[in-house]
Amino acid sequence: MNITTETRRESYNAVIPTANQRKDLIMAIFSERGPMTAQEMACELHKRGYTPTYERNFAAPRITELKEAGAIEVIGKKTCFISGRNVAVWAVRQYVMEV
Repeated sequence: MNITTETRRESYNAVIPTANQRKDLIMAIFSERGPMTAQEMACELHKRGYTPTYERNFAAPRITELKEAGAIEVIGKKTCFISGRNVAVWAVRQYVMEV
């Protein structure tokens, strides 16, 4: 196994115990604050003391998992205040029941 594969696996294994907890926290913040970008979510997590920095990677992987689970969806795009690039805006998915 090469070093990058090994370090990726170590990082992933370190995150597993808190991943579901982080997803629940992110869902609660979306429900409270409304639509946000991954960077905005990372900043909110940091502001509340849940992460050591506002690094986007504290939120983005869990946002991807929530998207894949159907819990959130992209509702638009806007310019990121840090990167200056267009990024997705995420929100809790609104389910519509068909009668």
